[in-house]
Amino acid sequence: MMNWIHKIVPLLVSFLLLNSCNSEEGKKSSLKIAIAGLAIESSTFSPAKTNAEAFLARTNEAVFDYYPFLSEGQPQRQAAEWFPALRGHALPGGIVTRKAYDSLVDETLNMLAKNSPYDGLFFDIHGAMSVEGLDDPEGDFIQKIRALLGTEMLISTSMDLHGNVSERLAQHSDLITCYRMAPHEDALESKQRAVALLLDRLQSGKGKPKYKAWIPVPILLPGEKTSTRIDPGKSLYAQIPSAVEKEGVLDAAIWIGYAWADEPRNHAVVMVTGDTKETVKTEAEALANHFWAVRNEFDFVAPTATFEESIAKALSTTKTPFIISDMGDNPTAGGAGDVTWTLRELLNHPAFLKESGPKVIYASIPGPELIAAAKEVGVGGQVSAYVGAAVDNRYAPPVLLTGEVISLREGDVHAVTEAVVRVGSLHVIVTEKRKPYHYEKDFTQLDLHPREADILIVKIGYLVPELYEMRGDWIMALTPGGVDQDLHRLDYKRIKRPMFPLDENMDNVDLRVRWIPASDNL
Repeated sequence: MMNWIHKIVPLLVSFLLLNSCNSEEGKKSSLKIAIAGLAIESSTFSPAKTNAEAFLARTNEAVFDYYPFLSEGQPQRQAAEWFPALRGHALPGGIVTRKAYDSLVDETLNMLAKNSPYDGLFFDIHGAMSVEGLDDPEGDFIQKIRALLGTEMLISTSMDLHGNVSERLAQHSDLITCYRMAPHEDALESKQRAVALLLDRLQSGKGKPKYKAWIPVPILLPGEKTSTRIDPGKSLYAQIPSAVEKEGVLDAAIWIGYAWADEPRNHAVVMVTGDTKETVKTEAEALANHFWAVRNEFDFVAPTATFEESIAKALSTTKTPFIISDMGDNPTAGGAGDVTWTLRELLNHPAFLKESGPKVIYASIPGPELIAAAKEVGVGGQVSAYVGAAVDNRYAPPVLLTGEVISLREGDVHAVTEAVVRVGSLHVIVTEKRKPYHYEKDFTQLDLHPREADILIVKIGYLVPELYEMRGDWIMALTPGGVDQDLHRLDYKRIKRPMFPLDENMDNVDLRVRWIPASDNL
């Protein structure tokens, strides 16, 4: 039933907007709406740094490529005149340099200034960006936008549920929502919902919602324990549609928050917006109390084990491909992606020393030096060069990788150049720059066939849908890295305490609504 609702709501929205556009042609260009945003998860427990070029920033018309629902001719595109400024989306990684942040924000503000004033802004962010010397970057960013464009304009903010909602971000956002699924199969739907809410409030003349309820929930958990595939996450997020259906409620959202950054804003949050105060309050507090009540039920979405135990299980099963999540250095959560600890263990394992051993695909390790050597010798040639640990060498040093180049590919948007090096029965994917491997085509374009492998090892946490459907069986290995799943081992100094699960004796938790003033009434 839930899946059906998720699919049909955007269609109904589009139908209603199309009818509105057809019947009132004059409104098609009367509304001016800007688009801007920066998205990244930044681990402050990784030594990596993120520069401006990592955001692959798009400007002007290229911004529409992110949003199929705003393509030329689509109902929501026709409902307003759109002014895309800058939208950047980086792979999760280390803290963003202040120079990069300032340059991207300044460019965005300059572009927004050119076509102002606006009726609205679609602010598309992740919510877990960390910046050198700056707390709450998204709150800082939106405050700078308000200073430039004023407080009367409506801002509709779209976020990842692993983002963080500070009071400042909540204050300057008029409408705010986030994904309701992890893995994020509803990402585009959530963004479209944010746009639909913005258009509705502008077209109806209702403007800013009368009430914004914000409840900080003192829970900090990794996404691998809060997936909506299983309970209690599944049941918790299933409460949202019924809350939204209540008269006087516009949207309800639950943010898990981001566990691998050490800022006061890093914790879970519930927000409900609407025009009926008592209903907004009731629904917000019900969601927050449900969240708190099930806190002890959250557990990893799959079995976990040490890496040694994971390999032993993989070698003992006939269910293939057996997928091992190498979690500690997961670049999709903010890991540097170049920790060599796991690769070192594989190269030393006796089961994989001979080519006749179990076929293992390992994805992946950055190694520019090896890539250069592979280009020189070509496919079929022998290479020997160091890989990994250029950024994060805390757990193992660079590894000397010696083997046959069996595949070479150039032009990838993230990796730039990729090579597959065979060492015994291991097929190691080496990249010029780090890249996560999520899809079957990521492998097949390298002449690798993951479905035919005995063991597939990927630097990821919970499996994305395509890998999940491919698995014969799987396990999550508790490996070291910048996104260590054992939060007790992380050196938190600045998050608000007490915090579950780091602290005990948390019986008197205040889950009452904090009312957030409208952006034009601060």
